Amino acid sequence: MSRGYSKGWRLVSQLNRPSPDFDICGSCLLSLRRRYATASAAAASNQEPIPIAQHTPPVTTATAPHEAFQIKAGVVLSRPPLLTRDLHPFEKAFYLYQRRLNERLALPFTRYFYYQKDTPADIDWKKKIKERLTAARDIGVYNAYGTEGWNDELLVGAKESEPEAQVKALLKDAEVETEDEGPVKKAKVEKPMPRVTEADRSGDMRSLNRLMARTLYLVVKGSEGGWGFPSGVLMGKESLQRGAERLLVQAAGVNMNTWIIGHAPVGHHNLKHPKPRTEEESQIQRSGEKTFFMKARIMGGQANMKDNKLGLADFKWLAKEELEKEVHPQYWSSVKNMLVER
Repeated sequence: MSRGYSKGWRLVSQLNRPSPDFDICGSCLLSLRRRYATASAAAASNQEPIPIAQHTPPVTTATAPHEAFQIKAGVVLSRPPLLTRDLHPFEKAFYLYQRRLNERLALPFTRYFYYQKDTPADIDWKKKIKERLTAARDIGVYNAYGTEGWNDELLVGAKESEPEAQVKALLKDAEVETEDEGPVKKAKVEKPMPRVTEADRSGDMRSLNRLMARTLYLVVKGSEGGWGFPSGVLMGKESLQRGAERLLVQAAGVNMNTWIIGHAPVGHHNLKHPKPRTEEESQIQRSGEKTFFMKARIMGGQANMKDNKLGLADFKWLAKEELEKEVHPQYWSSVKNMLVER
């Protein structure tokens, strides 16, 4: 500390203490405090700053190649269900029981409100009501107002609750007898399409017209013989969505109308190589691959492996349990939670 700095502060402290020998006014005391405070600050600013030691870490040069993973984009392309799911046997029996219970609680069918007496429609009604004993056409032979009306439950193995039997009963009821200049004929009724298609019966895994009540996923067979979702390496600064759109065209052709859902992946799969693979140009060691899957829907068209640019050999449209049998167990553990049960 400088000599002037300490002397000034001693004088200010003496002035602040009351002295019996002399008195000083307040304005003079304030002026002296300001003068010596300015002198003390100037003396402190002239002191040399204390140097601070800085440690600079040594610079080292990496000799080994950089280790990294190959980033890929994958596409989980699905065809949604086109039909409602198949009913459980309990559901079938319960729904039929509800319809029979409704017949017991509803008012009787007013015949002459709908049919004029002795018309062809009235005659046809009287013939059919004698067979089924009820106004309902798809609940089997049942009389809701008879002595056995309480017995509305089905026996084990009864076919009345099966959708096929109900459709058959409705078609039979829709047939109307005609007498146009000849023998009695029954008018033809257009039948609904079956739930089981020709592709289901033939086992065609490439067809989209199979398992109409289930979600199907596109899987492809690579050049090494393994099955999986279409995937490939991203190019440059390409995003996952753009990469997925490009991979669908390169893998399955341009004859599909598809839609990439969202910009974020729905899952990923890590593949670790037994030995790191070094790239010749960048000298980067690739320890494995990380594939991020984007969700997509097909709205029309069909996949075509001809002239694909990824070296793919075949494709299939598979349900979730079918896909499990085709892919590697490690691959399945990574993708199974991305797939819906139905």
